[in-house]
Amino acid sequence: MKNDLIYQSSEYDCGPTSLTNAIRYLFEREEILPGLLKQIWLMGNDTYCDKGCIGCHGTSKAAMRYMSDWFNCYAKGWRFPIGAEFLENEQAEITPDGRVWQCLQKGGCAVMRCTSGGIPHYVLLTAILPEGEIGLFDPYEEEPDFKEPGRRAVSGKPKEYNRAVYYDLLNLQDKSDYAMGAFKERELLLIWRT
Repeated sequence: MKNDLIYQSSEYDCGPTSLTNAIRYLFEREEILPGLLKQIWLMGNDTYCDKGCIGCHGTSKAAMRYMSDWFNCYAKGWRFPIGAEFLENEQAEITPDGRVWQCLQKGGCAVMRCTSGGIPHYVLLTAILPEGEIGLFDPYEEEPDFKEPGRRAVSGKPKEYNRAVYYDLLNLQDKSDYAMGAFKERELLLIWRT
C-alpha cells in the first residue's frame, strides 16, 4: 500500500521531509525498511543558524550529495531496489531531453532545491503533466496565493503532488516561487526504483 506524502513538522525540515516523501512515493509501505528512514532524518537539518542552533538553517547541499551516495551503497548492501544521482550547478536543469525528465518519465522522482517565499526550500518532483507542467509536492502546508502565472495548487493527488508548475519556471535564475535560482545554488537529487 502506498502512503500519502507528508508535510513538514517544523519551519526547517523540508529537506528530510522531501527525501522521506521520495521513499513514500517510490515504495509500498511494506517495502520501506526503518534503517532507510532513520538515515534520512539523521542527515537532514545538518546546518546551523547564526545563533548556533543545529538544524535552523535547513539541510546542506553536502547532506543531499551524501544521501545520493548513501542510497546507492544501501542498494548494494541490502539489495534494496533504489538508485540515485546528484545533479548540481549547470547539470541541474529541467529540459524535455534531460536527465530529470527521463527520471520522471520512468516513474522516478527528484528532490529539488528551489525558492519559496524568497527563501531556500526543498520540494519533490514526481510527474510530467500535459502542457509542459511538472507535478511536485511542496511539503510546506499552506494554501498558496500565487501572484505569478504558471504555478497552481492541485488537490486530490495526496500520493503524488500538490502543485503544478511549468518546467521553464523551475529553471529561472531568480527567487520566484519554485525557481531553482542561480546555477551555483542548484541541486537536484534524482531517485528511482531499480
